[in-house]
Amino acid sequence: MRRDELSDKQWELIGHLLPANGRRGGQWADHRCVLNGIFWILRTGAPWRDMPRRYGPWQTAYDRFRRWGRQGLFDRILERLQIRLDAQGRVDWDLWCVDGSSVRAGRAAAGGGKRGAPGSPQTTLWAARAADSAASCTWLLTAEACRLPPRSRRDSATNRPSSKG
Repeated sequence: MRRDELSDKQWELIGHLLPANGRRGGQWADHRCVLNGIFWILRTGAPWRDMPRRYGPWQTAYDRFRRWGRQGLFDRILERLQIRLDAQGRVDWDLWCVDGSSVRAGRAAAGGGKRGAPGSPQTTLWAARAADSAASCTWLLTAEACRLPPRSRRDSATNRPSSKG
């Protein structure tokens, strides 16, 4: 038995909570096998299409995961297990928390923006002066006070001081 698969003891605890089979029409695939496939996906974080064939078609596991999630089946399973553990005194309700979130920050979160979206215009010193706004940092004041004389192109290319002075 693999570590991400339900043992017989675990299956006995939750097997009766799953929908019954036997109605007219197509029959459900084995719930235990599908649950093992869902647990494999949740443990590895792999795409649904990469689920091993031993758990059946990935579409079946995906469809059941979505259907059972909407119907609240996983919430009922968690509640049933919590009740059982609480009766045994094994749950500290002050510390109880289930968080399986994994959030990947997008490019826009780092200030990169979305593809194809127009970039934000750069604020320039002349735009700030045109808006008649005061200097907001000492760098601007320092740059204004220590303005260097313009250099000719020829002098800047050779890194020599300008003779114009």
